[in-house]
Amino acid sequence: MVGNEATAFAPATLSNLGTGFDVLGLALSQPGDTVRVRLVPEPGVRVLRIEGDGGKLSLEATRNTAGIAAAATLVRAGVAVGVELELIKGLPIGSGLGSSASSAVAAAFAVNLALGSPLRRADLVGPCLAAEEAVSGRHADNVAPALLGGLVLVRSLDPVDLIRLPLPEGLQFALVTPDMELLTRTARAVLPKEVPLPVMTRNSANLAAIVSACHSGDLALLARAIPDEVVTPARTPLIPGCADVIEAALDAGALAASISGAGPTLFALCRSSRTAQAAADAMVATFARHGLGARGFVSPADNPGVRAV
Repeated sequence: MVGNEATAFAPATLSNLGTGFDVLGLALSQPGDTVRVRLVPEPGVRVLRIEGDGGKLSLEATRNTAGIAAAATLVRAGVAVGVELELIKGLPIGSGLGSSASSAVAAAFAVNLALGSPLRRADLVGPCLAAEEAVSGRHADNVAPALLGGLVLVRSLDPVDLIRLPLPEGLQFALVTPDMELLTRTARAVLPKEVPLPVMTRNSANLAAIVSACHSGDLALLARAIPDEVVTPARTPLIPGCADVIEAALDAGALAASISGAGPTLFALCRSSRTAQAAADAMVATFARHGLGARGFVSPADNPGVRAV
């Protein structure tokens, strides 16, 4: 077994989808992180190289989500070997696209591949959650779709209960990431400690409506259910031009728009790839008017999760 090698790619994820704070996550088609691993006789995990992070991430395995997930996967598999890994970051850090989760998922999956796949994908949720908890909190709305693909509802973490939801046919997303970093801990710090009961009731109704719209394929209902009254208003001031960028997406034909995860990436929900591209272009142009460069891309809604490459 020692000397076995494997490489895995885990995609970016769009979490929350407005009212689904910490419980909804969607796998995107691109971009993502790639992890190469090699089993070695010496116990422990060593991060040999990180490419594309701008020197921001630690090579110390216990402080890197890829390293933490790799170590936890070895424990879960009950195998006494070591791992050397290389991480190629395709995701910007602090982007709201599940960067830390992508690294963790790619590492866990690659280690499992190198071991001969003794674990199921569901068995890898725990190791990846441990990695996420170390850097940004215990939540699976990025980890789950990166592992399983598609749109996932996180019903519970203790015990873990993940539910794949169907996606309306033809649904497309425009995503635009401005040239700024917004750390998850910063975005969580601004969230209100208390939520008025009527607001909680409306947000709960919208989350239920999202689930219903996914099963019925009702895009109009899905669009009406995206706006939330708790997380998005609190985080909007952290992203220059956020409200204007969302309005620009709607003016370009998007059905709804909001913040992806902790931000600063914004997403727009669209009926077609043509409309999604128009929305992405409008969002990029609006960020530019607010003094921020930005990169946009379009992704279909239904995508696979982590895979061997």
